[in-house]
This record gives sequence, C-alpha cells and structure tokens, in this order.
Amino acid sequence: MAAKPIIDVQISVRSFQPLEAFKQPLERLGYVYRADNTERTKRYFREPPGSRRTHIHVRRAGSFSEQWALLFRDYLRTQPEVGADYIALKRRLAAQFPHNGAAYTDAKGPFLWEVIRRADGWAQAQGWMPGPTDA
Repeated sequence: MAAKPIIDVQISVRSFQPLEAFKQPLERLGYVYRADNTERTKRYFREPPGSRRTHIHVRRAGSFSEQWALLFRDYLRTQPEVGADYIALKRRLAAQFPHNGAAYTDAKGPFLWEVIRRADGWAQAQGWMPGPTDA
C-alpha cells in the first residue's frame, strides 16, 4: 500500500507498568521514548537518530486502541477497493499538507472512522479475531 516512508510497528504489552520492562530494551536498540506523546492509550518511541523513520506504538493487549489498529489492518487486507480509496486519500492529503503532518493526520480522521464502522460490521459477520503477528 502506498504510504509515507515510515515503518509503523505495534507492540502489545500486558501492562504499561513497569515502563522500564519495555522501555529499556527498546532504548538499548536505539529507539527514543517520547514521553511528551499526548495519546495516553499508547507509549510511543521513534527511530534512532539518523535511522529510517520508524514509529513504535506500544499498546495494552486487548485494549481498544490495539484492536482498532489490528481491525483496520485486517479489514483493508480483505477489501482492496477500500484500500485503494485510502491510498487515493493519502496521496491527495499529502499534496494538500506537504509540511503539516498534524493536518494530514487530522484530515484522514473521518475516512478512518467510516472504515472502522464498516469493519466492525465485517468483523461481526466474520467472527473476526486478530490474526497472528506480522513479525
């Protein structure tokens, strides 16, 4: 799928406490903890300086935010036409907001929530459960 040159990784943990249980191993790999992240449903890390852009999203296993990301991923994998619409939207917004990542992200919101609404119906009909890890 067309995307910005950023690798997004989701790590699921039982609990955010103790933070050091996952923070120290990630920092040993060079990832930088972003304590200023305002999204309280995850802990966020960025790539080591000078490395390829990587966003590490640590979420609680079974949480809404963890399941949201997995459902969105799995639904797009089964609905190529929705994936094509998402690609077109991302390209349009990238051209519209070339230097404003926050505006780009905010503008995707209505589309993302509409996809999740449809994905929920699909999940109910399929009996969806998150699949195996992509790692």
